Amino acid sequence: EVDRRPADAAILICSNLLVDESLLTGESMPVRKSEWDGQEKIKHPGGDDLPFIYSAALVVQGFGTAKVTAAGLNTEIGKIGKALETINEEETILQKEIKKIVRDFLIAGTILCVLIVIIYGILNNNWLHGILSGLTLSMAVLPEEFPVVLTVFLALGAWRISKHQVLTRRTPAIETLGAATVLCTDKTGTLTLNNMRLSALYSGGEYYEIDKSKQTLPGNMHDIIEYSILASQKDPFDPIEKEVKSTGDFFLSDTEHIHNNWTLVHEYPLSKQLLAVSHVWESPDKQNYIIAAKGSPEAIIDLCHFNETQKKGMITQIENMAKKGLRVLGVAKADFKKIDLPQKQHDFSFEFIGLIGFIDPVRPTVIDSITMAYKAGIRVIMITGDYPGTAQHIAKQIGLENHEKYITGPELEKMDSEILKEKIKTVNIFSRVVPEQKLKIVNALKANGEIVAMTGDGVNDAPALKAAHIGIAMGERGTDVARESASLVLLNDDFSSIVQAVKMGRRIFDNLKKAISYIFAVHIPIAGLSFLPVLFKMPIALLPAHIAFLELIIDPACSIVFESDPEEPNIMQRPPRSLKEPLLNKKIVIKSILQGLSMLAITFGYPEV
Repeated sequence: EVDRRPADAAILICSNLLVDESLLTGESMPVRKSEWDGQEKIKHPGGDDLPFIYSAALVVQGFGTAKVTAAGLNTEIGKIGKALETINEEETILQKEIKKIVRDFLIAGTILCVLIVIIYGILNNNWLHGILSGLTLSMAVLPEEFPVVLTVFLALGAWRISKHQVLTRRTPAIETLGAATVLCTDKTGTLTLNNMRLSALYSGGEYYEIDKSKQTLPGNMHDIIEYSILASQKDPFDPIEKEVKSTGDFFLSDTEHIHNNWTLVHEYPLSKQLLAVSHVWESPDKQNYIIAAKGSPEAIIDLCHFNETQKKGMITQIENMAKKGLRVLGVAKADFKKIDLPQKQHDFSFEFIGLIGFIDPVRPTVIDSITMAYKAGIRVIMITGDYPGTAQHIAKQIGLENHEKYITGPELEKMDSEILKEKIKTVNIFSRVVPEQKLKIVNALKANGEIVAMTGDGVNDAPALKAAHIGIAMGERGTDVARESASLVLLNDDFSSIVQAVKMGRRIFDNLKKAISYIFAVHIPIAGLSFLPVLFKMPIALLPAHIAFLELIIDPACSIVFESDPEEPNIMQRPPRSLKEPLLNKKIVIKSILQGLSMLAITFGYPEV
């Protein structure tokens, strides 16, 4: 049974206690806990052997007694809630530009309105008609269609993006996503499958990579699987132990190596002094005990009393497996006469069996998506709670640039904002980070002028999700707090969906520019037909009702056609749109003016048209 903690606490007594703190730290694996000495001050969550347990963490194995040290807003998760209150959401680039365009049109419309009233009043000595003509011209100039077109384009864009498994919570983020220059992504579950698999065995001096398609396992590898199962719980909850049992059932289900009828007599739990667990089983002959142990390779080496030569050779093998991104555990066995069991695991005469290696596989679609992101001029940064070696191995697999460089959480803690702003220009891996540091990373990127998209799933990610230009929460494993703070929700937790959403965001913005250009061009003949008849003492061609009909019904309906335009062929081979590039740049404005003047010439020169 999984137990969620309601408060922060110091651990007084514990036995084999493993806690899933992924909501707070992003670590993919549960961490072990130790007993509090009564002196150590409470620290941020993260890493093994901390004598503290935190609110919202899940106890996945073992038991313990703890003394509550903080509750509510004073807990680590409560501090994250406080941080969220201090972050204000920014307007998107498009919102700012539309506001500027509407403001400019408003100023122009007001000036023209006053001008036409004065001209009409002086030329015709009819100030009432002059005011009416002025209002007509101001209505012709004001872009009433912009809010309609913007709303419809973003709504349809949200629908299109949803087909790529991305749910939009805040529609303005769609446009910003197309302008993203940096994607900050978690490793576990987004770049990887978040599914630890037993992938390698080392026993009897031989290294073997497991391939379940073969459905067979070499005979010399049977013992290591057998004793790995015996060193695990009978009905495991821990992902590592579940994978061990699953592998055993797959390869050894019909052999003598599976002992479902054996009786567990005693368990020696993990401790801070010895990071190994041993299970004592009653042997079939009822005369002896069979002991199976697994744990950190260093602990198993210690239990087996290796000499220096043996230890050096084994450490080399462990390092070789770790370089492949494997999480390595050691396995050992022993037997004991059926008398009173000793107090410590060290009192058994253990025989070393071998090493087992687990890996969290990379998602199959990630490598191509990373390549596409780079071609589109988008940096990818991995921010994770895992160790640097694991992060570097995954980064190398997926083709992340500069995977040799990384910054750890403790290093980041000591950096001031100016140093971080400089270093973050070339570093793409951040490991062992805590919530406040994720927010610090996002703010440093924003200070460098980047448009930041940030993925996250835990409560710890909420401040960074809210601070980023585009916060992307995980739909499958994400928390409610993360989803509430995000602009987009990734339904399948797949990094490739983010890249597809960027592509859709660029297409939507391109088509929106086409629609805005069309609206700008259409306003010229409408405004011209309101202004020129007054100037040339001709009958008024358009009244306010005509303008309202044109700009609220005909123009928006026609501009919606641009929404279905397919993307440009080079849409993901060009860099992100510059922040300084306006929605209506000089080239588009000149083109729209020429198109508008040509339509004005036709409609004014040939009224029958």
